[in-house]
Amino acid sequence: MKTPNTELAIALTIALATVALAGCGKPEPTPTAAAQAAPKPGAAADKPDEKHGHGEQKEGEAGHSDTDQLKLTAEAIEAAGIKIEEIAESEIVDQLIVTATIRPNQDRITHVSPRVSGRIIKVQANLGDTVKAGQTLAVLDSLEVGEAHSAYLQARTQHTVAKADFERAEKLHGDQIIAQKDHLRAHAEYEKAKASVAAASDKLRMLGVNAAPADDGRAVSTFPLTTPFAGTVIEKHAILGELAQPDKQIFTVADLSRLWIEANLFEKDLGRVKTGADAVVTVDAYPGEAFPGKLTYIAAVVDKESRTVQARVEVANPGGRLKPEMFATAAIRTSGASGKSKALLLPQEAVVLMQGQPTVFVTEDGGFEPRPVELGDKLRGKVVIKSGIKSGEKVVTAGTYALKARLLKSQIGDSH
Repeated sequence: MKTPNTELAIALTIALATVALAGCGKPEPTPTAAAQAAPKPGAAADKPDEKHGHGEQKEGEAGHSDTDQLKLTAEAIEAAGIKIEEIAESEIVDQLIVTATIRPNQDRITHVSPRVSGRIIKVQANLGDTVKAGQTLAVLDSLEVGEAHSAYLQARTQHTVAKADFERAEKLHGDQIIAQKDHLRAHAEYEKAKASVAAASDKLRMLGVNAAPADDGRAVSTFPLTTPFAGTVIEKHAILGELAQPDKQIFTVADLSRLWIEANLFEKDLGRVKTGADAVVTVDAYPGEAFPGKLTYIAAVVDKESRTVQARVEVANPGGRLKPEMFATAAIRTSGASGKSKALLLPQEAVVLMQGQPTVFVTEDGGFEPRPVELGDKLRGKVVIKSGIKSGEKVVTAGTYALKARLLKSQIGDSH
């Protein structure tokens, strides 16, 4: 017969066993619980499909998507320095655009070197100095010059003596004191002395040395190295104390008031230009500035390696702003019938590269839309737009890089 205490102990044992089994494994969910745990149709499970479907819609749009268009506030536009202009066709002169290199005028350049060996004892010009015609660049001391000057002084002394003897002999002969042959001998010695002086003087002149003696009458062994015309010292190899040789240039002086712009023309362009044509030269150092010149030379032969013809444009160089070896762009006026045409022009800074494609920003529906374009020639800081936009559209002409940065940033944000 069970007592109440025994029945209570059995119940407690069964309860503990049930708790232990529940801790060892999870029970299968009931159909009701499984139905409650499943996502509802059209709820969170459908969101990835909706996002994917939105991306497909972007790809299907004509040339751009909503994310490609930027909309900025007036304050943001002002802060980015964005300027907008309505593009219109402009009249341009038909030109051939070629890349070129600036060179010194080869007709106005000199390599200064001594005519005789000498040691440099004084340097009076530095690199970049502007010098005048005949100005001394350096002073040299030469043994050969000293010997030549000594010979000149000796010849001059002999000339003085011979002249005095001849004048005395001529007077005595007039008084019939000396014979005719003595008079003739004195005259011959005088003429010989004159020839010796002339020869010694010519040698000094050919050496580039002044024949004047030193203040004390002694022979001079030093001589100046001078420039034949005014210009700028563009090379200097004069080192104090070194020996200068005739076959080694010491200075190079160039007249940079007019420069040569050297370019290469392709065979197909030869019929478009001729010598005497007007040209305009631009360089990156001075954006927006143009240097007028003329096409002065077209080579008579074609380079067999590059299949191009060398051409040269001459330009004035006021203030020496253009520097030899600068890269330049030369726009040569062509010899066509009209010589003028119309085209769409934009500042070069209005065009940016996006994914390797030249692009401009056009205002549309209150925003800025990137538009791929095809570029033509560059003209004085501007570029010809061949296709991609049309006359009357409003295009961003300044602040384009700021728009590009914002667009790239927004696209990176969308990808995440």
